[in-house]
Amino acid sequence: MLDDRDRRILDMLQKDAGISVTDLAEYVALSVSACSRRIQRLEESGHILRRIIVLDRERMGVPTTVFALVKTAHHSDEWTETFRRIISDIPEIVEAHRLTGNHDYILKIVLPRVEHYDVIYKQIVRKLELFDVSASISMEELKHGMAIPVGYAR
Repeated sequence: MLDDRDRRILDMLQKDAGISVTDLAEYVALSVSACSRRIQRLEESGHILRRIIVLDRERMGVPTTVFALVKTAHHSDEWTETFRRIISDIPEIVEAHRLTGNHDYILKIVLPRVEHYDVIYKQIVRKLELFDVSASISMEELKHGMAIPVGYAR
């Protein structure tokens, strides 16, 4: 079971994975060694999967976001695994979700410019049959973040 200190540690590490254990320990009112042990326990228990660095997309040359909604006539495990493998090999596809409703999948694609979407589209359709793909260009990002709420953690 997690306590409030664990949740505060998780919340702070989400905001800044590079925070020193000394600063984190001070923030949650623990000794450095106790804080370090808690972090290790949270990693071992799987609450912390990995620590990452978030890059600036403008500086990395991929400021454009396109969402591709995919429909397929195929729903076999084999087709799904092939689709998963194909999209995993395309670094511009940063997220993919299987959906309920009118579309089967949504892909979040980051690109240097809108015109590059066609390159990604062709990489997929050359290898796999799709029923329909429609793309929407993000005009403005209203909220962005990777942090998830920690209050529900068990």
